[in-house]
Amino acid sequence: MIDTAFLITAFVTMFVVIDPIGLAPLFVALTQGVPERQRRNIALRACAIGMSILIAFALFGESILGFIGISMPAFRIAGGILLFLTALDMLFERRTKRREDQADEDDYDDPSVFPLAIPLISGPGAIASVILLTGQKPGVEGLALVLAITALVLGVCLALFLASGLLERALGKTGITVVTRLLGMLLAALSVQFVLDGLNDFVSLSG
Repeated sequence: MIDTAFLITAFVTMFVVIDPIGLAPLFVALTQGVPERQRRNIALRACAIGMSILIAFALFGESILGFIGISMPAFRIAGGILLFLTALDMLFERRTKRREDQADEDDYDDPSVFPLAIPLISGPGAIASVILLTGQKPGVEGLALVLAITALVLGVCLALFLASGLLERALGKTGITVVTRLLGMLLAALSVQFVLDGLNDFVSLSG
């Protein structure tokens, strides 16, 4: 039986961390003046590379943590704190400004690997999230659900990349700011829940 609550939590977490809506106008900035066909190839390549990185961490992230002696509760708490900081960046627009500065300062012929795939799509927040989510629901089913949700979010990201010009004109700067801040509020609440879950797991293991 599929855990609906877990699916919703996983989708909201990955969506707000990867933030496809916030990435769309930056994709436009990074690919300004690029022919439509090449822009489409950049979008496909960036999403494919980002997905590959997140799959690798979903599969082996917890094993790597175990090898270097970090418990899952400790990583869950640290990940929750990291996500909370990301939420603050979104709420106060520091995240968007940092991305725009990165887009302005670096001139790449092909931005699909950097900065799109890394760190904008598969950044520390997204990597922490896939590890945390697979830790919440261990086993093949949990892994499959997390990867399916991640693929769905990246599918949304790809669709917005391909239609980013239209989206930018439709929402406008104010609309994108409002949506980003709403997502930041949701992420803040979810990050606190991660910390509480980590503390609960730590108490259970200690007891």
